[in-house]
Amino acid sequence: MSQQVIGFHYSLKDKENNLIDTSEGRSPLLFLVGSGQIIPGLEKELVDMNIGDKKNVEVKAGDAYGEIIDDLRITVKKSQFPEGQEVSVGDQFQVSNEAHAPIFTVTGVEGEDVHIDGNHPMAGKDLFFEVELTEKRDATEEELAHGHAHGEGGHQH
Repeated sequence: MSQQVIGFHYSLKDKENNLIDTSEGRSPLLFLVGSGQIIPGLEKELVDMNIGDKKNVEVKAGDAYGEIIDDLRITVKKSQFPEGQEVSVGDQFQVSNEAHAPIFTVTGVEGEDVHIDGNHPMAGKDLFFEVELTEKRDATEEELAHGHAHGEGGHQH
């Protein structure tokens, strides 16, 4: 069987039923199966669906953005930031150029102490999706070469 491209509409909610994100009013989200473009727990459910199927999917934190890693919550000194750089809550940065290096978010500033967190903002959270499968097809040679799905008329980046 060749590698598939799947398209779907979704609404994403948290455990309190608050809407986090939706594809409503936009084109369906397309992904290349096995490329790591969407969270594993959702991909696993979508590959078994057929075009037109609708489903509610609960994805546990471990199959979504992972559990919270306490070692990625650290405190550093302001002096470790570039001189003259203002450091504010919500600022994000990467400490290396590695492809999968975590992005750190400033979560607090107290005097010379800067609290940062390298966990994904959705880490530790169970996610609740309402999905509808809109497309399922074999990937093109170009999509396979690029490692991601292309939308209508070519690239969808």
